[in-house]
Amino acid sequence: MSNITTTSERSLIGVARYWVGRALQTLDAVPYTLLALPLRAAIATVFWNSGTTKLASWDTTLALFSDEYRVPLLPPEVAAYMSASVELSTPVLLVLGLATRPAAALLLGMTTIIEVFVYPQAWPTHIQWAAMLLVLLCRGAGKLSLDYPIRRWFFAK
Repeated sequence: MSNITTTSERSLIGVARYWVGRALQTLDAVPYTLLALPLRAAIATVFWNSGTTKLASWDTTLALFSDEYRVPLLPPEVAAYMSASVELSTPVLLVLGLATRPAAALLLGMTTIIEVFVYPQAWPTHIQWAAMLLVLLCRGAGKLSLDYPIRRWFFAK
């Protein structure tokens, strides 16, 4: 087998490099703000749905926290109220892009508690939540958010 490539093979490789390079440049140019929007919406939906399910049947929620969830150090009623409160407030903040980083940190902590103490076997789902939350925690909500003008005002002084 020869190590020498033909002119046509070099030409095809050059064309492939060109188009792959163009595709990568196009993808690299997508602003973070556009990437943050679906992240915010996706993770907000997960927790909002969980919170509304808790409200739909509070007796069932209390039974779950007493019998199945069993979060350590907290009475089941307190854990249920805290969980529902976080799940119904932080999604609103994420959708608005208001206090995004604190909301993401709170949900990341909640995800960790769920993973460690409640459903350790559900790590494939929890790692997806954690990945989205870590991006929002580290990078924020982007320019299409209420955080953006607040941050500009706060640091402009």
